[in-house]
Amino acid sequence: MPTYEAPIEDFKFVLHELLQIERYSNLPGFEEATPDLVDAILEEGGKFMSEVVAPLNQVGDSEGCTWNDGEVTTPTGFKEAYQAYCEAGWGGLTADPDYGGQGLPHVIGFAFNEMGSAANQAFSMYPGLSHGAYEAILAHGTDEQKQTYLPKIIEGTWTGTMNLTEPHCGTDLGLMRTKAEPQDDGSYHITGTKIFISAGEHDMSENIIHLVLAKIPGGPEGIRGVSLFIVPKFLINDDGSLGDRNAVKCGSIEHKMGIHGNSTCVMNYDGAVGYLIGDQHRGMRAMFTMMNAARLGVGIQGLSQSVVAYQNAVTYAKDRVQGRSISGVKAPEKAADPIIVHPDVRRMLMTIRAFNEGARALALWTGLNIDFAHKHPDPQARKDAEDLVALITPMIKSYLTDMGYECATMAQQCYGGHGYIKEWGMEQFVRDARITQIYEGANGIQALDLVGRKLPEGMGRTLRQFFHPVSKFIEDNMANPDMKDYVMPLAKAFARLQGATSHVAQEGMKNPDEAGAASSDYLRMFALVALGFMWARMAEVAKEKLSNGGANGNAGFYENKLITGRFFMERMLPDVNALAAKVSAGGESMMALDAEAF
Repeated sequence: MPTYEAPIEDFKFVLHELLQIERYSNLPGFEEATPDLVDAILEEGGKFMSEVVAPLNQVGDSEGCTWNDGEVTTPTGFKEAYQAYCEAGWGGLTADPDYGGQGLPHVIGFAFNEMGSAANQAFSMYPGLSHGAYEAILAHGTDEQKQTYLPKIIEGTWTGTMNLTEPHCGTDLGLMRTKAEPQDDGSYHITGTKIFISAGEHDMSENIIHLVLAKIPGGPEGIRGVSLFIVPKFLINDDGSLGDRNAVKCGSIEHKMGIHGNSTCVMNYDGAVGYLIGDQHRGMRAMFTMMNAARLGVGIQGLSQSVVAYQNAVTYAKDRVQGRSISGVKAPEKAADPIIVHPDVRRMLMTIRAFNEGARALALWTGLNIDFAHKHPDPQARKDAEDLVALITPMIKSYLTDMGYECATMAQQCYGGHGYIKEWGMEQFVRDARITQIYEGANGIQALDLVGRKLPEGMGRTLRQFFHPVSKFIEDNMANPDMKDYVMPLAKAFARLQGATSHVAQEGMKNPDEAGAASSDYLRMFALVALGFMWARMAEVAKEKLSNGGANGNAGFYENKLITGRFFMERMLPDVNALAAKVSAGGESMMALDAEAF
């Protein structure tokens, strides 16, 4: 059976030494985030995930959810684990104290989310969806709606969902047919069918709060006519108790490639009572609050599957003996050498490790900027952080999930034939990782969002929030001989990215298909440079610790950081050169073939 152990030491390194979150104790929520408290949360959260949640991962995969006449039963142990999760207060870690949360920084929540998804992605989706609903209601709900729903969602008594997709429309939500008929009492009657609704029905909470996109008759056509509604599974009485069952029912659950432990539901609304959240015909604005949070969460899911797959692959590679090292026998006392001595196994494991640690740093840096966007006292600093998060979000969602899947597959490859066998658990990590590239906006859509919206926004305003700190870092460290192995590769890759950015902008203005054709390669190129920036910053910290005696008896950790960072610079970052060639090749050959010829 596969195992999971939270990478506590690396979380501490990124939070305390790279991001230095203690510097922001003047911001709301950070004043409580002392190093001791943060470390205690990481350690206790990691223990809970490894001991309580991770053992249910294969159980959930084998059993799946079961549907019977609209009711869904989760796999053995899920309900009890969720109860323990709620009793420990994990659901309120970063939530507003006014509604019962602990109010800790989002960046801490990002670390906790990685641990949860690595332990059991299907299980962690239930509270994950609830947090998205919490964010949407907090940002756009009325005071009454906040008081009614948020305390129960935070404590976990009620869970949440997001209902967007319909049988005939996925990304193009302007085509939706679900309607919302206004009622005399200010409520609406919601009628329609939604599909692919994660956690849409289950037995783990007493109520489920659906956030549903629908159109009010007479509104504008297309996406401008969409509104967002709160539709509870059970109606809520004036005293806060649960009332009658609402006219919403799970018609079936999907049988899927992965995440079997999470119910993916067809939801039928038959005149269900709903309540408008936000303004009429502005539903996408409210829903995007939830979707953007979900996209970052899904990116972390992709990373998490790579992390847990790597841990198990390393254990296997150290134990499995097969063949002799091509440079000479390494384990003469054994019949063969452990496969970790072979260069190609090292290539796979080092690639995964370098991705995991770089992606973790990028995700947590993004989480810290979400805190700045919400809590910084300087309005300009809040806006700058908001722009950076907007720019990075499609990369977190797309690159971390693409690479998460690739890395899970590489980890599986380390097992040889055993990686294809269910009992080892590797094939589940691969299957679970695959959905992350699809849901919450397919990765090709993320690439279009980056080149079509984020790059031109504010005449390059969002772009500057990344380009300027990278330029400054390179300038500040270029003359430092100790940093040349990290700064020079970053500088060259960054120059390539700047050139590709100009090309996409210029050619895209002439012909949008040119930007579209370049978008996926450009996003991957940008993300590689972003990870290169993280690795260069981590190398700077590691070198300082080793040179000034700050390693505190843990020199091996910092030396390993430098080795892994050098591997990234030498073996992964150079991919920007091939990607730059693809970006500059244009879209003519891509679009030339007639549709009938396919």
